[in-house]
Amino acid sequence: MIVKHLDDVLNTAADVDTEGWTSRRLIYKDAGMGYSVNDTIIKPGAELEMQYRNHLETVYCIEGAGEITDLATGETHPIRVGTLYALNKHDHHVLRANKGTHMRMVCVFNPPLTGREVHDATGAYALAD
Repeated sequence: MIVKHLDDVLNTAADVDTEGWTSRRLIYKDAGMGYSVNDTIIKPGAELEMQYRNHLETVYCIEGAGEITDLATGETHPIRVGTLYALNKHDHHVLRANKGTHMRMVCVFNPPLTGREVHDATGAYALAD
């Protein structure tokens, strides 16, 4: 059994901070679960273009508000507390947090992340060995 609290992750190597987001990796590849789970903060006003070519991701918003735009269709969807979206086709998208507020998201990745990834130039995470 694995039992963790967010406090166990804060200010460790599993607490990854970038200009647009901070991701606290709660479960990652070495746990052997076949997926990873992150508690991620999208910073106020952040606009992130991403495409996870190597991963599928499901995201559930637990704080804040913003929107996601599917770059293949141009369709934009509002995000607020209780919204879930799944990038089931390696969807190329832009995620935006509203100015003045962050979005806090629970993110599940398959295959799992190793724990220290940051987006590459294409907005993807590299695939772990």
